[in-house]
Amino acid sequence: MKRLGVASEQIAQIDAARVADFEAPDPVRGTGMIRLLVAICGMGLETATRLVREVFSRPFRDRRGLAAFVGLTGTPFQSGGMEREQGISKNGNTRVRCLLLQLTWRWLKFQPGSALSRWFFGRVGEGKGRIRKVMAVALARKLLVALWRYLQTGVIPEGARLADA
Repeated sequence: MKRLGVASEQIAQIDAARVADFEAPDPVRGTGMIRLLVAICGMGLETATRLVREVFSRPFRDRRGLAAFVGLTGTPFQSGGMEREQGISKNGNTRVRCLLLQLTWRWLKFQPGSALSRWFFGRVGEGKGRIRKVMAVALARKLLVALWRYLQTGVIPEGARLADA
């Protein structure tokens, strides 16, 4: 119980520091990007902070480099006349990939009218199980690229709602 108490206190200190950085008048590294992400409905402060600090604070040449960093690129296999796709590479940042999958399910819940959600439901339809998970990974990649473009250009992903002020 003492260890649980110490861990809870440490988590509370980290959360307080995150909120203090976010609300500070002097911008801390990446605070502007964090504020832009938090303005989107369904995006929390912790998720936005982790995405900015681990992914969006780095320079990427294009969307392919971004997806490769996270490990959401395809792994083609070619031998002779046979060509097939083996799934995603998983060579990137595991923590961010897991965070993106959690964000994907939240995106579907809080942004059902967005173009990304409509794309997902159009592809999955009433499907359950494996196809839903496979398409969630595809949506995670699309969402990552859309958020990156939002931070680079200021263009909100199509159909996305902003959080109430």
